[in-house]
Amino acid sequence: MPPTENPSLYDLLEVSNTVGFVELRQAFRQLSKRYHPDTTTLPQAQAQESFRQLQQAYAVLSDPISRNRYDSQLQPPTASPPRVPAQPPLRTTPPRPVGVRRALSGGEWFALLLLGLALVLSLVLGLGVAWARGAALVRTPSWWPEAVAAAPSPDPPADSPLTDADPAP
Repeated sequence: MPPTENPSLYDLLEVSNTVGFVELRQAFRQLSKRYHPDTTTLPQAQAQESFRQLQQAYAVLSDPISRNRYDSQLQPPTASPPRVPAQPPLRTTPPRPVGVRRALSGGEWFALLLLGLALVLSLVLGLGVAWARGAALVRTPSWWPEAVAAAPSPDPPADSPLTDADPAP
């Protein structure tokens, strides 16, 4: 295929033919932001066609088997004897991409700010309601040893309706 008529899939993704999977994925993501019909300034028909070509190029080059087939088609035929094809790798899916750290977008920072504000306002509201009702804001837990010694005994008072002297009905 002459590069002027039909660019190679590597040219479409603007990468070299020795690129690794992670770099290929990064190039695809960057170009898909540029050519996506919803985010580009290109005419709608041209943007859709460019984005479709970009997706097809990534689909072929991200799969190791189809990439080997495509690379062998790019090679000009030689006079060497035909080679026995090597066994395909056992793994037919592309390897899992390595996580790439990226900066948070403006919308993500805004969402974090709103979550923080909601947390602070709910704490202030809860403490304000408790203070307005006159509830004690700090109490000693009942399971602390000092509080257990100062607590009244759990026996019911003598004038309680349930005492040992009353027979059970």
